[in-house]
Amino acid sequence: MIRVLLADDQSLVRAGFKALLDAQRDIEVAGEAADGEEAVRGVRELHPDVVLMDIRMPLLDGLAATRRITGDTELTDVKVVMLTTFELDEYVFEAIRSGASGFLVKDTEPEELLRAVRAVVAGDALLSPGVTRRLIAEFAARSKEPAAADALARLTEREREVMALVGIGLSNEEIARRLVVSPLTAKTHVSRAMVKLGARDRAQLVVLAYESGLVRPGWLG
Repeated sequence: MIRVLLADDQSLVRAGFKALLDAQRDIEVAGEAADGEEAVRGVRELHPDVVLMDIRMPLLDGLAATRRITGDTELTDVKVVMLTTFELDEYVFEAIRSGASGFLVKDTEPEELLRAVRAVVAGDALLSPGVTRRLIAEFAARSKEPAAADALARLTEREREVMALVGIGLSNEEIARRLVVSPLTAKTHVSRAMVKLGARDRAQLVVLAYESGLVRPGWLG
């Protein structure tokens, strides 16, 4: 059972998400929060698998709340997905750097929301498929100059190759087709790269791919 905490200051939005999620056999809403402070307390108390976090909330905004959650060593397995009204909200990029596993627009289709929640828990996808490449392209355009690539020395040549493909937004299945390997093999390489680099999830692996210079703006195909 996937346990979800809903954090949004609009009760109607929470009610809509709750009705959708609780109707699934494999998902349940473990708790709700109307502001960032309440969200952080709820996560520490309930330890959900996923937090659907609105960016703009009173007392403590979603970005600050995300930093507290992802910075807590006791909550490393909790995934945070940001909710935004606009697909390329300016705060989304900092949220990814802060440890959020991705983001969704609030008016996303129900099937997309459910698929995204399951995918984030499984670690198989960065974000909802419809906006992944646009986000990465925008992130690349806004990213700072590449940092030193010393960390990449820990990776094998194949792991660096796979990390680059993750960086341009490919799923495990797409990576498998590109490299002519099985999806399981592709997933294994991704997982090993994450472990070696201390990446929380695929979102952070994408950030590292750009910040190390392994992937550069303009490489999207």
